[in-house]
Amino acid sequence: MNTLVWVEHDNASVKDATLSAVTAAAKLGDVTALVAGADCDGAAQAAAQIAGVGKVLKADDAAYGNALAENVAPLIVQLMADHDAFVAPATTNGKNIAPRVAALLDVMQISDILSVESANTFTRPIYAGNAIATVEASDAKLVITVRGTAFDKAAATGGSASVEDAAGPGDAGLSSFVGAEIAASERPELTSAKIIVSGGRALKDAATFEEVILPLADKLGAGVGASRAAVDSGYVPNDYQVGQTGKIVAPEVYIAIGISGAIQHLAGMKDSKTIIAINKDEDAPIFQVADIGLVADLFKAVPELTGKL
Repeated sequence: MNTLVWVEHDNASVKDATLSAVTAAAKLGDVTALVAGADCDGAAQAAAQIAGVGKVLKADDAAYGNALAENVAPLIVQLMADHDAFVAPATTNGKNIAPRVAALLDVMQISDILSVESANTFTRPIYAGNAIATVEASDAKLVITVRGTAFDKAAATGGSASVEDAAGPGDAGLSSFVGAEIAASERPELTSAKIIVSGGRALKDAATFEEVILPLADKLGAGVGASRAAVDSGYVPNDYQVGQTGKIVAPEVYIAIGISGAIQHLAGMKDSKTIIAINKDEDAPIFQVADIGLVADLFKAVPELTGKL
């Protein structure tokens, strides 16, 4: 089976989510990586270094510079004539592009897979992760998105794939890139952080969140996350949200502070290697998944913990 993998990149380097997608795609057969962008030779060369990638297709066109799904999807559909499956990481861009590809190919999309059981059988979460469904595809072409936390990352170096130019239809004229407001931070990005410190509604307000959570995160060199309740209350921006409707993470250590553990939040972090919970409510659901739990007032416990580090 020939598998085409969408490479998530910034035109210069490859993002971590792609590495997990390559691991999943390699279970299906030969892997071809698609790098579509503007002046994206750096990303194409980086993709060629990924272990398990047999060939890299580089579509270098201004139309693909900002990964507009309306432009990228027709390119992928054109390339699918020579491939049996399309695999994308379940990132914002991946989840934007893949459904359009599936629609244009007139096939069902298989979303957020957790494992590859066979060439056409996969597992995926349903009911916010409370159940795992095994699905079997009967379509001639497969369109798949991959939950990055469920697969090991392929080695970013060690490969020696060839790089070939690919041409596509270009600008479809259906959308245009206006701008992006990207928050700059010295802290690790949530989906790649090895340690994450998350805060919940119990932190009361934005000033308190910053006062309690950020010093601990800085001491640990950790990424900062939050529950949906904290985001909705305006404590932190949307891109901090961890959960079913936020980011899915699986760091080495996840520290949940003042988070009760609603099912939607657990769906986004329960695959973390070690979960530490601090909450004054001993019956909070978060303690059911925590490896280490501390029933305490976070306003006393967290500053004390930070002070001892």
